[in-house]
Amino acid sequence: MITGMHAIVYTREAEQTRAFFRDVLEWPSVDAGGGWLIFKAPPAEVAAHPTDGDGTQELYLMCDDINATVAELKAKGVVFTQGISDQGWGLLTEFELPGGGKMGLYEPRHPVATEIGASS
Repeated sequence: MITGMHAIVYTREAEQTRAFFRDVLEWPSVDAGGGWLIFKAPPAEVAAHPTDGDGTQELYLMCDDINATVAELKAKGVVFTQGISDQGWGLLTEFELPGGGKMGLYEPRHPVATEIGASS
């Protein structure tokens, strides 16, 4: 039935954001035509959180070692908008995307769904 998930990052600087995914995060891509790159993202998971307000969506990247990942991304010129904070369920930070957007990065401390079916 469902074969995958397609996430969209809206930005005023699409070319720079594509270059960020390609050159900084080093994600492989396909050209959908005319240089319109679509990137292969890491395995994903979806969680439903309660809210008293309107529904919304957020996009976070996950890593195994947030300190090492932050250091590697900073060495590539990535600007972080906040320090690493301990949320109990994981370690969390946030960085800037070209075009003014922000993206979360966290090291989970909870079981992750991306490991379902993974061989040991």
